[in-house]
Amino acid sequence: MKSRLGRWIIPVLGGIAFVYLLVPIAYIFAFSFNDAGRTNLTWRGFTLANWADPCGAPQICESLGNSLRVGAVATVIATVLGTCIALGLVRYKFRFRNTADLLIILPLATPEVVLGASLLAQFLNLGWNLGFWSVIIAHTVFCMAFVVVTVRARVSSLDPRLEEAAADLYASPMATFWKVTFPLLLPGIVAAALLSFAISFDDFIITNFNSGNFDTFPKFIYVAATRGIPAQANVIGSAMFILALLVVIVGQVLSYRRQKALDAR
Repeated sequence: MKSRLGRWIIPVLGGIAFVYLLVPIAYIFAFSFNDAGRTNLTWRGFTLANWADPCGAPQICESLGNSLRVGAVATVIATVLGTCIALGLVRYKFRFRNTADLLIILPLATPEVVLGASLLAQFLNLGWNLGFWSVIIAHTVFCMAFVVVTVRARVSSLDPRLEEAAADLYASPMATFWKVTFPLLLPGIVAAALLSFAISFDDFIITNFNSGNFDTFPKFIYVAATRGIPAQANVIGSAMFILALLVVIVGQVLSYRRQKALDAR
């Protein structure tokens, strides 16, 4: 009896937790087809008009474009800097290495409201106008920490004998990096970049502190919530979720095929 109960309790609790996590996503997807009118708080009927015109709500596509631009630029900067820092922390020994490590990880442990207020105070002291570039700098600060953690784990798992073999074959350090090290690091770099973009696109608190009149998609949702989030926002949210799900599925399929090809050898 006890063994049977133990066999079922974990799948049941896991299933309940999984359903609990998916309920908000299901709600967003369902209400993207709502014939909402002014508000999208109550179901008024099924329609495809919201999907046919996702930019129907004022400023929604402008704010979405701003979020995509911020996410792309911040991701590129954070990925390049974070990868270089991860390589330096793992491969080289220098004074204050532990201090540098602590400072890189600090944004992960700092509450967003504290980090956002600190960055705002810094921008105001420097006399910077809040807008696109202040948001880019703010997002790069916390995204870079996630990149360092992700890429560092990948660097630590590399087999140094592969680079030593390249050196034995008279490859230059630059050729060894691009032909051996970088391809091995690429999966970790891509994962860090995707994580960085997702975090940047989703951020509201730090963005709200440092954006001024510059609107992003999360800010648009926050302001629109006072009068009822438009159905077009649900359309965009559903589309982003479907796109992310497709990326994960494609990645898993490619990884399975690659592993199958390696096993066949």
